[in-house]
Amino acid sequence: MKKLLAFLLTLTLVFALVGCSDTDTTSTPNVSTDSEAYTAVDMSVAYMTGPTGIGMAKLNADSDAKLTANNYTFTVATAAPDITGKFLKGEINIASVPTNVAANLYNKSNGKVRMLAVNTNGVLSILEKGNTIKSVADLKGKTIYSTGKGQNPEYILNYILNKNGINPATDVTINFVSSDDLKAKLISGEAEIAMAPEPLATAVMVQNKQLNRALSINDEWSKVSDTELMMGCVIALDSYVEANPKAVEKFLEEYEASIKFATTNIDETATYCEKYGIAPKAAIAKKSIPICNLCYVTGTDMKTNVNGYYSVLFDADPTSIGGKLPADDLYYKAD
Repeated sequence: MKKLLAFLLTLTLVFALVGCSDTDTTSTPNVSTDSEAYTAVDMSVAYMTGPTGIGMAKLNADSDAKLTANNYTFTVATAAPDITGKFLKGEINIASVPTNVAANLYNKSNGKVRMLAVNTNGVLSILEKGNTIKSVADLKGKTIYSTGKGQNPEYILNYILNKNGINPATDVTINFVSSDDLKAKLISGEAEIAMAPEPLATAVMVQNKQLNRALSINDEWSKVSDTELMMGCVIALDSYVEANPKAVEKFLEEYEASIKFATTNIDETATYCEKYGIAPKAAIAKKSIPICNLCYVTGTDMKTNVNGYYSVLFDADPTSIGGKLPADDLYYKAD
């Protein structure tokens, strides 16, 4: 009888313990993270060769490695017209283009474009065969070769010359040529002074050791203007931003990181630049990246500085930005 009683007490204790265990398990809260989950979005991104594409190199590589929040499809173009038509049709969701192109598209679309961020400051330099140009004042009386007749380079050069008391029409001789001609003339030594963009400037200096980078147009702009010279940006249609706000924010987070990577990991970025056709050779990209003035500027700072640049272009030629200054709604999240 005692054995039976002991057995029953033991059995009761076992069931009691099992019951406690079941109660504890079912009472543990099941924390859901569904509200924080993010679903990847398929996103078409286009960028150009040269400086405005360099900041996209690491993001392109990460996308290939399936390490990005969104599913990106990249298009690399050699000129803005290769992008703009598809962009306005919505076939390209986000595009990296010159800032004047952004203004033209804004006006052409009746205000349907949003500038998300600026990615590049000034990328122009005055090159000299020799070492006599120490300031803009030293350009007076000289012959300057340049690309961009009737385009941004002409307006930027004229603005800086004028601000330094030099009349572009009478105090200097400016010979406008194509990019290929400028490259050939600098390499041969025929052009002794020239204003050249990256990466062309770096490429010709590699081939002609007599060439020196005399002046940074970005620096010279800052000396005579209250704003920075901002020449490259990323844009999207307002309808796309409104329909995909989280995806756009994810892109911007990853894009900012990609730009920072480019400025701190130059060797690896240069390799990506050659791989994706952003630069002809990694060696050229490596020398050019530190000169390209990559940046990531958003919001009010973006609006203030780009507006300053647009004002200069508008005063020189209103058609250069589409006929009128863009309204404030061009600038994404700018107060």
